[in-house]
Amino acid sequence: MKKLLLLISCCCLMMSAMAKSKVEKCTMQSKILGVEKPYRVYLPDGYENGKDYPVLYLLHGSGGTCDTWLKYNTALHADWRINAGLALPMVIVMPDARGIGAANRGKNLGYFNYDDWKYEDYFFQEFIPHIEKTFKVRKDRKGRAIAGMSMGGGGTVIYAMHHPEVFGSAYPVAARVEGTPKAKKNLVQEYLDKIVEHNMVEYLKNAPEEVQKQIAEIRWTIDVGANDYMFEGDTHLYMLMLELKFPMAQLRVREGTHNGEYCRMILPDLLTFVSIGFAQ
Repeated sequence: MKKLLLLISCCCLMMSAMAKSKVEKCTMQSKILGVEKPYRVYLPDGYENGKDYPVLYLLHGSGGTCDTWLKYNTALHADWRINAGLALPMVIVMPDARGIGAANRGKNLGYFNYDDWKYEDYFFQEFIPHIEKTFKVRKDRKGRAIAGMSMGGGGTVIYAMHHPEVFGSAYPVAARVEGTPKAKKNLVQEYLDKIVEHNMVEYLKNAPEEVQKQIAEIRWTIDVGANDYMFEGDTHLYMLMLELKFPMAQLRVREGTHNGEYCRMILPDLLTFVSIGFAQ
């Protein structure tokens, strides 16, 4: 595994040296949240000369920030896959859903709507419109994809199911989709309550038939490590999708557990998967 990751990293570095992509550090003022929120954007080589790029929203996990996916070499992987012809040139947007306090796991953590912190409303009513106004990205459903790991994987499932008209592809990785979370230091109770409230297996099971059909129109890949503690919930979600006859749902299980190494490992497949959706 480590030798494979080292080989991939070397390939990425070689491709990156040839590419002229860039990552921009950005902020936007949110009226809904009442704060200025940071985010990061990967722009592919040749961005200035092109137009209407597909866009991937890439969500970080608990304890992370908008810089987390960059630590997993997202830009290097994107350069490699694009230059190798295995992914389309795309804009990758990395939002920030950190909590206040120690290890970024305190109050306001995650992609939920709280009583006094409407993050989901911010994401759809302000953030996506801001991205589509600021950058040269497609504004159609098939031109948008969403992905993330852990808390970000849960956010991917929640956002794709709550707003199936927005995204053409969804790639949740080791996503928390059901059950009571394991206790973690610095996690506030309001966040734990929101996880229990957002049991997305039950949400999909009990959704009206028309809503289930809309969710089934999304291209899904659920990716989880064989030794990941999210394995059971993710496989429950996939089996329900099979039961509901989702035409474009896949389950990817591979060696690995719940860590950053797994993030690096899945990135090439993630980028190719969403690219196939962009091209349709």
